[in-house]
Amino acid sequence: MTLFDRALIEAPTAVYARLRDAAAVHHTSTPDNEPVWVITRYREARAALADGRLSLDKANARVGGAYQSSMPPELDAHLLNMDPPDHTRLRRLISRAFTPRRIEALRDRIQAMADALVVTQTGLTQTGHTQTGPTQTAPHIDLMQALALPLPMGVICELLGIPAGNHHDFRAWTDTLLSPAPGSAGDSRAAMRQMHEFLTGVIQDKRDHPADDLLSVLTHARDDGEFLTEQELLSLAFLTLFAGYDNAVHLIGNAVLGLLLHPQLMDQVRRRSMPIRAVIEETLRWNPPFPLGVRRFALEDVAVGDTVIPAGGRVWISIASANRDEREFPAPGDFVAGRPTAHLAFGHGIHYCLGAPLARLEAEIAIGSLLDHFPTLELAVPVEELSWWPSFNKRGLRSLPVRTRPLESGLG
Repeated sequence: MTLFDRALIEAPTAVYARLRDAAAVHHTSTPDNEPVWVITRYREARAALADGRLSLDKANARVGGAYQSSMPPELDAHLLNMDPPDHTRLRRLISRAFTPRRIEALRDRIQAMADALVVTQTGLTQTGHTQTGPTQTAPHIDLMQALALPLPMGVICELLGIPAGNHHDFRAWTDTLLSPAPGSAGDSRAAMRQMHEFLTGVIQDKRDHPADDLLSVLTHARDDGEFLTEQELLSLAFLTLFAGYDNAVHLIGNAVLGLLLHPQLMDQVRRRSMPIRAVIEETLRWNPPFPLGVRRFALEDVAVGDTVIPAGGRVWISIASANRDEREFPAPGDFVAGRPTAHLAFGHGIHYCLGAPLARLEAEIAIGSLLDHFPTLELAVPVEELSWWPSFNKRGLRSLPVRTRPLESGLG
């Protein structure tokens, strides 16, 4: 098998279960026939995520030729391509803009955005009736388009300090880059160029007219007199859009799907007898939106289980597989909110995701607002008809059709 076999994309849970059972590490290949080693078991994956011998710097790729990045250099100088000491310096500067206080201060604004989307964009009614009367069929809406997509984009743009009038442009550019159509390399390059030009102008404006937003904070952040470079600022803004947008989108979608498939749990969450955060943590274990950790390159021969990954070898760590490892999680296929968990969805070690608190907060607010407004939410199609993005490194729904059941009458 290769990492990109259709079977893995269509049935990742079953395929990874077979791989875990066979070995902790598998040697496979990329679509361009480059060798890659995939780690599938929890203990080995957790150790690899924190192993300093596995580098994120592409300069350390030495097997099968140089690693080819799809990003231009001016957008590539970010944390996911760095090792210490550069990573240490950059993360220290950036972490000051991602403090718990700054993230929590966004709660009221995110709540207002979520409530507005739920009320104005979904087209659903609390009773399950259309405005023309109870004899009409309850409307179906795509929850991805109505809530899961626009909320994270609005939050990220507001966090960065992107003017509201440009949110549509950012979503169009990001969607083009994240989900390119076949033969659309020109569109992707154009979107990247337009985003680069726009961010350059915004950063200059933040230098001249700082405000209370992330880009302003980062533009003026210093550590022992040292600032982020222009390239680092551009790369960070670009990464924040991608990581903060797409992962939050599919965390919301996957969490809502988990609840729709477990109505009793959804009722507990609606009544707040089960914390929403517990559902989010179980979603991150059970169906993480980012199923593969950031690629790494071995600085030396590294033994993982019974396999030796050669120096320069490209390594993928399967978060999705590790989070379903029977050796770590009892009944890993069951969706059990509130279970003790040490999932790896946001990584582990020095590269643990800085944006994790924000993603959790967005999902918590989105789910709470949705369930508060619609007490009888249900899937509008059989689960087998749901369509997933055909991607090895993204686990998310193309659409999530939902409706509300009519409320039963005669209840006191």
